[in-house]
Amino acid sequence: MKGKRPPALSCLLLLCVLLAGGSVAPASGQAKPEGEMRFALYVTLAPAWFDPGESVVGVITPFWVLYALHDALVKPMPAGHQTPSLAESWTVSADHRVYEFKLREGLKFHNGDPFTAEDVKWSFLRTKGAGAKTLQDKVREVTIVDPYRVRFQLHEPFPDFMTYYGTFASGAGWIVPKKYFEQVGADGFKKHPIGLGPYKFVSNTPGVELVMEAFEGYWRKVPSVKRLVFKSVTESTTRMAMLKRGEVDLAYLLDGPQAQEIKRDPTLKLAFSGGIGTFYMDFLDQWDAKSPWHDRRVRLAAMHAIDGRAINEAENLGASRLTGSIVPKKFDFALPLEPYAYDPAKARQLLAEAGYPNGFDAGDLYPWPPYFSMGEAVGGYLGTVGIRTRLRTMERAAFYSALASKKLRGLCLCIDAVYGNAASRMSELVPADGAFAYGSYPDIDALYKQQARETDRKKREAMLHQIQRLLYERVRFGPIYEYIWPSGVGPRVADPALMLIDPYPWAAPLEEVRLKKN
Repeated sequence: MKGKRPPALSCLLLLCVLLAGGSVAPASGQAKPEGEMRFALYVTLAPAWFDPGESVVGVITPFWVLYALHDALVKPMPAGHQTPSLAESWTVSADHRVYEFKLREGLKFHNGDPFTAEDVKWSFLRTKGAGAKTLQDKVREVTIVDPYRVRFQLHEPFPDFMTYYGTFASGAGWIVPKKYFEQVGADGFKKHPIGLGPYKFVSNTPGVELVMEAFEGYWRKVPSVKRLVFKSVTESTTRMAMLKRGEVDLAYLLDGPQAQEIKRDPTLKLAFSGGIGTFYMDFLDQWDAKSPWHDRRVRLAAMHAIDGRAINEAENLGASRLTGSIVPKKFDFALPLEPYAYDPAKARQLLAEAGYPNGFDAGDLYPWPPYFSMGEAVGGYLGTVGIRTRLRTMERAAFYSALASKKLRGLCLCIDAVYGNAASRMSELVPADGAFAYGSYPDIDALYKQQARETDRKKREAMLHQIQRLLYERVRFGPIYEYIWPSGVGPRVADPALMLIDPYPWAAPLEEVRLKKN
């Protein structure tokens, strides 16, 4: 459907900038990519991650593949959390109900198919996941104005439209080729994905490795490295050994002793990344009036019992950022909150006041896989003040399923890694309908719904700050730190591209990864 832009769209030009670094240099004028860089990942790559429409279901892990194979209209980049990419610019109407995107022209997918507004509309409508559903429920209609312009019309103002569409809060803004996908189907696409990203698919050996080669037609810049190999290596000791033997060039997520070993090795370098995921205690039984966790004093006692600083030093060499909030300080609308102080004497006093002078049996403690050593440390600190737990470790997929289906009881050493701003970050945990919320407060629910409709930034910020303050005062969660972890970098690497996007856990953008010249 073709038509003219509504007059209201002229009222407010939200953004019209190129990516950081000025104009994009023509690919033909850049050096040819060379060499191969190998990454040791800490989880097994899932074929579902090759499809942004299926893979992004409230967790950020698939984006380390999406940044290679695919591209988005707007995405977090070094220039900012909502950087124009496949969209050159966008506008928003005065009534906050219409968003219109101007697309880059002349771009082609890895198989040569042209990129148009048809792909944008189709990719948006088929995307699954919690964040995508939130977004799709707000959109009344997606209109193709012309091949390089697409319009989103909302049912009502939704101030977080760009938070969900232009960050990692959902995969709805990541584009796949409509024509190719319809030809090969969902299963065929997972076997050989086609995208618009800086790297194109070569092969995938399930559970072993993903191989990709530089796409020299990438619009932003030609990647420096010719071939990337993502290896699935779930054991940190194996990742470390492979790095020392030169079998991989970057080993993600090493533990504290391994990080210390790298510091002592002159041929290797230690690097840190992350900042998205926040470790926190979730007192799953706090909504049960018969549970000790129903008493705020008991929850506060648990947090005074945990020495977050010592855990940070042991697990991450002190790199993580201690916090009293599940919302990262670098997110929009974040209210900086001090971590609960480590004070075992105060913890025992609170327990006695709550009627547990000798402590109590707190049941199971579930650490988020694979952070079992941190779970052991937390359990140990709780035990010193009389809060007795049983560590229960689970495989990653089983844990996600049990947590989401509200089957876990006791304590969870959890991680929240939903991207965006304070509102999107709290979306799965705070409101009653949150995917991982085992309970909620009516007054906070009302505030959360109210802020979601508020277009006045200052009023909305005040409401979101009030929510975060109430959560802190009531000890709804027990935040520990914003997670920044150590990784090992081999001698062939010139730039691993870690923390170019802050916060972000992995190398990105991948076209910035560089090997040393021979």
